[in-house]
Amino acid sequence: MIRRNFAWRSVAVLGVAAVALGACSDDGDGGTDDDTAAATCEGEDLHIGTILPRTGSLAFLGPPEFAAVDVAINEINAAGGVLGACVKVTHTDSGDTETDIASQSADALIQQGVHAVVGAASSGVSFQFIDKLYDEQIVQVSPANTSPDFTDYPKGDYYFRTAPSDVMQGRVLANQIVEDGHATVSILALQDAYGTGLAQYTREGLEEAGAEVVSERIYDPNAAEFSSEVAEIAEADPDAIVLITFDEFLRIAPELANAGLGPDVKQWYLVDGNLSNYGDQFEPGFLEGVKGTTPGVDPAPLRDRMLEVNPDLNDYTYGPESYDAVILIALAAEAAGTTDSAAIRDEMVGVSRDGTKCTSFAECKELIAAGEDIDYDGVSGPIEWDEVGDLTAATIGIYQYGPDNRYTNIGYRELSLE
Repeated sequence: MIRRNFAWRSVAVLGVAAVALGACSDDGDGGTDDDTAAATCEGEDLHIGTILPRTGSLAFLGPPEFAAVDVAINEINAAGGVLGACVKVTHTDSGDTETDIASQSADALIQQGVHAVVGAASSGVSFQFIDKLYDEQIVQVSPANTSPDFTDYPKGDYYFRTAPSDVMQGRVLANQIVEDGHATVSILALQDAYGTGLAQYTREGLEEAGAEVVSERIYDPNAAEFSSEVAEIAEADPDAIVLITFDEFLRIAPELANAGLGPDVKQWYLVDGNLSNYGDQFEPGFLEGVKGTTPGVDPAPLRDRMLEVNPDLNDYTYGPESYDAVILIALAAEAAGTTDSAAIRDEMVGVSRDGTKCTSFAECKELIAAGEDIDYDGVSGPIEWDEVGDLTAATIGIYQYGPDNRYTNIGYRELSLE
């Protein structure tokens, strides 16, 4: 089917550092043994590139995303590849919005003739190269873009995402804050498409639930210090503080604590951009009791496979979404009977809904070969795209930090926009 023009959010990667992976390569993000894959597919046809964060403010998201992509590539090739040929992947760095790394990576991947790109993680970074991929008619699937701005983006006809819009996360976060008994809230959010969008939908959700947003500050993530932002929160004196940040959280958190606004005084809430296992980056117990939200289901079904690729993984956020992005691209190529990117684009929505349910590449591939219309349900949950490539339903996880400054899941919320 032909989709209307729409687009979404992402992060970028360094083209000059790109490493091509076939069925058996190791690019430093984690090695994979592809002896099985090499025995079941020959040659290379479908070429997938990644633009994901090795550096920059979301670098902590890169390792699980790269590892999950490699897991998917290995499993696809072990099942005979796509259209009888092995799938090749080239990994590149996205950097962040303060660099041009993502744009350079996109140029490098275009020159190499990739058929599809997985990335970026940051919405703001995806906007750096989405037009380039559109102009070249190359499919883009972000595993982590959540900005609502992608939904009606003019050059989004080749853009899809396996993460839900922040319309959903904002609603769940707001409801959790109110359920926890907090009536007044301050929001501190970074200035980019992700930060302002999530702040908006969190604020709207809080107000609809009867809470009052007593201060909302959009900050420059490159600021040397955040004293004015902290002073504004102190003056507002909220019950709870929502921190919508990337890795500048490591600088903001101590300033809040020094101003008497630490998590032992005010309830803090984090989001997917800063929900990480901080360990000894803070004093023991510093984050105890802090809560946060992030889109996605329990990564446990994929965790062991990701650890085989990269035994040093500390976070698994957006790993399932990255895995599913690759599987869906491969299934769309199988359904199209070609690796032509425009043909893949036309099959992306179809393989995600309204057919026979299947949950692995091998199972879905057999159904396609038998002439079945498939409905792939992935490790990140049921993926059903609407006509513009947005998820129509999503699961948002609720997490809480313990005394070791690491978070654990305390529940999930399922939402549908249909």
